[in-house]
Amino acid sequence: MSGVNDPGTAPHGGPPERDLAIDLVRVVCLALVVVGHCMMVSPVLHPDGTVTTANTLGDQPWFVPVIWIFMVMPLFFVTGGTTGLQSWQRLKAGGGTGFEFAQARLLRLVRPAAALLVVMFLGLWSALLAGVDPQVVQLMASGAGMPLWFLAAYLAAQLNIPLLARFHGRAPWLTFTALAALVIAVDCLRGALPLLAYANLVFLWCAVQQLGFLMADGHIARLTRSGLVGIIVAANLLLGVVTGLGLYSGNMLVNLNPPNLCLLLLGISQAAALELFRPGLGWASGLRWVRAMVMVTGRRSMTVYLWHLPLLVAMSGLLLLTDFPKPAAGTAEWWWARPLVLLGVIILLLPVLAVFGHLEERPTASLHTRGRPPAAVVTAAVVVFIPVAEAAFNGLTLGLLGGGAACFALAVLLLGRMPERAAADAQSGVGGGVGGPLPAGPSSANVET
Repeated sequence: MSGVNDPGTAPHGGPPERDLAIDLVRVVCLALVVVGHCMMVSPVLHPDGTVTTANTLGDQPWFVPVIWIFMVMPLFFVTGGTTGLQSWQRLKAGGGTGFEFAQARLLRLVRPAAALLVVMFLGLWSALLAGVDPQVVQLMASGAGMPLWFLAAYLAAQLNIPLLARFHGRAPWLTFTALAALVIAVDCLRGALPLLAYANLVFLWCAVQQLGFLMADGHIARLTRSGLVGIIVAANLLLGVVTGLGLYSGNMLVNLNPPNLCLLLLGISQAAALELFRPGLGWASGLRWVRAMVMVTGRRSMTVYLWHLPLLVAMSGLLLLTDFPKPAAGTAEWWWARPLVLLGVIILLLPVLAVFGHLEERPTASLHTRGRPPAAVVTAAVVVFIPVAEAAFNGLTLGLLGGGAACFALAVLLLGRMPERAAADAQSGVGGGVGGPLPAGPSSANVET
């Protein structure tokens, strides 16, 4: 045995308790994403007035092996599967339905995103009217819209939790194997049918999320430490084989969108590593200062994720229009400026968090608020996915940004407020924070990204 108790089970067989180690891992992953983007975004103003972007970090010769370690998107979905399954189990035990779960999840993600899209559209449209070059405006729109693909993939995976939990309850390993087989089948056909590759935005991330189910139910915890190490080694060896043979790119950023088998292999390795280091993570998450940091960061994690890249792009774009010194990308001066860029993003995030952070809180509801009609929830999901799917296929434009803002605002109106049972789950002692559909209050961590 791995020497730890099943993390998803409370004492005396009660509802699953929150796992502070999962909270900590999510906060660390979020920090790595923010830091990584600050090292990647590098707009270049050419002498002829044209503007292009360069991924300076991705162009480094040492980047490919390093990104194998720091590609944390699979880990986001593993931890999201753990907390998502536990939240659904609590809601279902209280009489909740799959539509109530979907309504809660949509509200949790769509409300902060709607505010971002509205502000981005108004800001970029104003810049265009003020005479900013349309090419610069388009560059800022496409760069700032990058987080939307993750929002679509994460929502698709989360909304499938009630269905996948039913399959998981009957045959957990068979369910994971079936999803993995679908991922491989899509990869095999993507050469002949390129658009089919985007089906793995659902199959791949649902398969990785299923690893979180296995962790939540204690299946992975039953493995020995040597077994976990063996899984990590085997997954990485197989990853080396498929990339070494040229079947896939060795660059995990290339494999990210649309995703492929490489991300599943990374997810398997990361899930095993998370279980292997869970005792140490549990100890660290119990430290008072670590817990305080996780609580503060976790309460506004979605706002940080959604806004950090648009703010970074806006700051970089505005600097292009000034005489502020701009070292060439990749030079020593450019690298030394990265801490200042990160500091600038953090400073810009503070007022954004103050103004928009409350959108992550549970929408207030009357005591007897019920779930919305299923048709309203389904319609809200459709109007959310239409603009993000278009952005994933064809890129984000200013017009699409305006349409997306309208669609997200419509979805918020359709969804209304938190259904009573979901609100009760979020307010319960074990349901608050990361595990619940929405945060219960100021002390709850809420890392859903």
